Amino acid sequence: MSVVSIPIVNRNYPMGCEDGQEGRLIELGRIVDMRARQILDKIGPLPEASLLATLCIVLVDEIRNKKQEPTINEEDLREILARIKEIKHKISL
Repeated sequence: MSVVSIPIVNRNYPMGCEDGQEGRLIELGRIVDMRARQILDKIGPLPEASLLATLCIVLVDEIRNKKQEPTINEEDLREILARIKEIKHKISL
């Protein structure tokens, strides 16, 4: 097990991770730091606990919204293309 220091808004948080996952944890930490800084830029200084709660809610909201976005798989794309071709054929008659 490795320990990585993750900086979030000018404070370092030591976090444990499996060996080999250090880079991923650092990248995730950068994303969290970026979102925390964006929140602070919008609403101003917050106590650490309030920032943590706000950050968690913002991130969960983003995750939920992403899950609700429709996804189109390859089969859907084939069906759409077939329908477009069918409509094009009807129009050109």
